[in-house]
Amino acid sequence: MLLAARKAFWLTPRATFRCYSSGDLLIDDSSYSWLKKDLGLQADNKGVFNGSWSGTGNTVTSICPSNNSPIARVQEGSVADYHETIRRSKKAWEIWADVPAPRRGELVRQIGSAIRDKIDPLSRLLSLEVGKIFVEGKGEIQEYIDMCDYSVGLSRMVGGRVMPSERPGHMLLEQWNPLGVVGVITAFNFPAAVLGWNQSLATICGNSVIWKPAPTTPLIAVAITKILQSVFESNDFPPELFSLVCGGADIGNTMAHDKNMNLLSFTGSTNVGKKVGTIIQERFGKSILELGGNNAIIGKTTMT
Repeated sequence: MLLAARKAFWLTPRATFRCYSSGDLLIDDSSYSWLKKDLGLQADNKGVFNGSWSGTGNTVTSICPSNNSPIARVQEGSVADYHETIRRSKKAWEIWADVPAPRRGELVRQIGSAIRDKIDPLSRLLSLEVGKIFVEGKGEIQEYIDMCDYSVGLSRMVGGRVMPSERPGHMLLEQWNPLGVVGVITAFNFPAAVLGWNQSLATICGNSVIWKPAPTTPLIAVAITKILQSVFESNDFPPELFSLVCGGADIGNTMAHDKNMNLLSFTGSTNVGKKVGTIIQERFGKSILELGGNNAIIGKTTMT
């Protein structure tokens, strides 16, 4: 496993499929100009990245759950987009797997630094799109940064074992090798942190990563992907080492069935997780399942 499991809280997804005219979007309000200036978002964004930005699926509008205001639009990926993405991801992995682990760690260090430089706008976007208070959103982005710092250290500690052999003059060596393509499916309530746990470790271990965020958090996904794209490109590595496919259950289902997906990390409800785990087990694949349920909050109203 890439990392230890942590309990997830799965909330009921909100609708994102109503269309809004450009003038109705928060991103076009001068008060939210930082979405364009600091994060590179637009009123209409492509939701697939595999070395270049594209998307041939449905167009969805991300809604702020605090006030039901539309933020911006994202065109999701189709199943065909996914297949092209994993083809490119697999090809990029062949290059990345031969890069020494400490060098891979240096790129993860740069990723953490680039995210740190954008921590305030990323935190504001996370708060806006997920509905968290700003402090909670900033804590989640900080967790991504912390995981990058942790992974940098691990990149110089990827070990093996030397064991005695029954043959004279021989010894046995154990060496850990990259898996290949690692898929990450995140829930809407912790999109950045869960990605950070998976991506930072998968990257230093020599794997390429494909991220499918929840349909209700496409904007934070696009913003983070743009940051990772810039880091890989500035180091002359294929940017599709970290790919993005926004979409719904059709994309997740395809990822679970795909034999080219060497490990799939899924965070979400227990019911869906059972289905994902069963599908992957049927093809003898590898999975990380972080599952939860609808956790109730019981409050008491007092009259004064």
